[in-house]
Amino acid sequence: MTGVMGGRRPGCAIAGLIALSCLATACSTSSTSTSRTPRSWSIVALGDSVPRGTNCDCQPYPPLTADGLTESSGQTVTATNDSVAGYTTSNVLHQLESGSAVIRDVRAAAAVEIEVGANDVSYSKACGTAVDCYAPRIPTIEKNLAAIVHRVRYLTSGHKVLVVLLDYWSVWLGGKYGAEKGQAYVAAAEEVTDRVNRVIKSTAAESSSAYVDLRAAFKGPDYAYDETGYLSSDGDHPNAAGHEQIAKATEAVIERSLHI
Repeated sequence: MTGVMGGRRPGCAIAGLIALSCLATACSTSSTSTSRTPRSWSIVALGDSVPRGTNCDCQPYPPLTADGLTESSGQTVTATNDSVAGYTTSNVLHQLESGSAVIRDVRAAAAVEIEVGANDVSYSKACGTAVDCYAPRIPTIEKNLAAIVHRVRYLTSGHKVLVVLLDYWSVWLGGKYGAEKGQAYVAAAEEVTDRVNRVIKSTAAESSSAYVDLRAAFKGPDYAYDETGYLSSDGDHPNAAGHEQIAKATEAVIERSLHI
């Protein structure tokens, strides 16, 4: 996955997104029933402060993704942002088990974007840059993320849903902001991010979910570029350009998942 999308193919996009609408409405593939398919569908975003748009006076990536898909497909794609700043995997799982509004939103969704896990391994003075101190938290992320995807599929058991899992460019400070903390911090941040992202990627593969590599979107295919230009002033959250980049990467993955 790269953050730069190729040229659009509007006709294919329309066909693919009609197909996704059919996933949510159980419509037939015949030409007659396809023409009656509602030309609208919804995305629900779950997760932490990144999809929420924290520290960015801008439109975050969930509605940007919906806007981009609306433009390319000719359908009306809407986004409901149920992410909450500070949430961990346990919090999102609790949302899906007891949050009536979130449950309602997910049940009606054709696609669910999930980005969570960074707060499970948030930097602490107690652990500092000792990676092994954060390691015991990784199995919890793995267990909870699998349960989150399973719960989404249970809530949408009446129709197929496209689950999209997004990872992180860094679970701690990134770019120049991380570098200012010293090489030990940078090395630890990279290793902890590696471990979290491996869980997200493997969960996507094991659950037949789509996967968005945001480290590649922000840092290039070899993870070698400086992502500072995509970060807000706190060094932890995306700025407007960062959210645009995430939206482009997510749109590309959704389109590929629909074979368009």
